[in-house]
Amino acid sequence: MLLAIDVGNTETVIGLLDGLEVRHHWRVATVATRTTDEIMALLRGLFAGTDEPVDGVAICSTVPVVQREMRWLTQRYYADVPSLLVEPGVKTGVPILMDNPREVGTDRIVNALAAMHRYGTGRPCIIVDFGTATTFDVVSARGEYIGGAIAPGIDVSLEALRNAAAQLRRVELVRPRSVIAKNTVEALQSGALYGFSAQVDGVVTRMATELGVGLDGVTVIGTGGLAPLVLDESTTIQHHEPWLTLMGLRLVFDRNHPAA
Repeated sequence: MLLAIDVGNTETVIGLLDGLEVRHHWRVATVATRTTDEIMALLRGLFAGTDEPVDGVAICSTVPVVQREMRWLTQRYYADVPSLLVEPGVKTGVPILMDNPREVGTDRIVNALAAMHRYGTGRPCIIVDFGTATTFDVVSARGEYIGGAIAPGIDVSLEALRNAAAQLRRVELVRPRSVIAKNTVEALQSGALYGFSAQVDGVVTRMATELGVGLDGVTVIGTGGLAPLVLDESTTIQHHEPWLTLMGLRLVFDRNHPAA
């Protein structure tokens, strides 16, 4: 089984994969102060009840201090199996057509690889990843990462609004009775739910137009922990793949350790 770990700014997604099949998965808070030993203790607790041995480790991280601890984790606790920390210089098979390729988050490149492998049909792909930020990543029909966009994430935006407006409160993000709300709670729900889904559809539509193929000529995939909040309201997202990054880690691992 491959242990795949995707460290995000807010949450860390952990999976045990048999090939591209995610057999077990967990989502935990990203804690920048967690040490290597604490990470291993957490993993042992999560793995209780699973008896599949780990025969490889693949990790990507957008948090440098956690990336350091993850590197030590592979050296201290998984030294007897092949391991891979995705960072600049690692073979992914994805050409990065950016002004500075090293600026692109490794999770976005891993997502691009997984999207083209799973959904690539000679068409461009747009990946919308709902996390701390909402990222839009565009992959050409040839599998090249050609750029994207970054917007504040759903939780970040709502938290900023609560901090700036004393009379606003935390609300559950569910569909309100109507777009034109009759109370403050539903007004927040309406603005957030329909506002974020409209943002997604607007950006995706503009990207498809700029690609010169229109919405009928692109494959749009939603992923990330907050994706389920807006999937039902979006008119442009065609596929939902919650474990896209874990699948991409499997593919990158196999490229770099083909015999593992």
